[in-house]
Amino acid sequence: MTNFLKPRRAVPQEVCERGLTWIKPSFLWMMYRCGWGTKEGQETVLAIEIDREGFLWALRNACLSHHVPALHGDRASWKRQLRQAPARVQWDPERDLHLNPLPHRSLQLGLAGEAAARYADEWIVGIEDVTPLAREIHGLVRTGQPGSAAGLLPQERPLGLDDEVLAGLRA
Repeated sequence: MTNFLKPRRAVPQEVCERGLTWIKPSFLWMMYRCGWGTKEGQETVLAIEIDREGFLWALRNACLSHHVPALHGDRASWKRQLRQAPARVQWDPERDLHLNPLPHRSLQLGLAGEAAARYADEWIVGIEDVTPLAREIHGLVRTGQPGSAAGLLPQERPLGLDDEVLAGLRA
């Protein structure tokens, strides 16, 4: 499982304590978020490979980032769940090569507390700087070569999860 973001260890500890570390398994969604690595403070794009068991642990211990009455009951129950969960899931529109939204959603997984610590200390099995790749693909898109750009995209496949893993995380 590869996600695209900065590893927790590369971020000052006080930032980790204040916010979430987000796993974005979609390359194009990350390009949307970081502007192809051109946004200030987001000029480096890392592909971080994590082990499947860690990712599954995070999903099993996650709460949706928004209230869904059919899943959570009342809003107070959902807020309690959200405060206690070490991970949260939100579903955002997937992106095309021009970073326009597509009709299907991509999972974003926010990690805090125990989940962020496990991510940094146990789950990471590889880190690759994909900034040059992001810039090359962006250059091809800008010069009207979408076929060549698409050919360079990292291969992404559905993870194939059991229904029980995602049961409480569907919006």
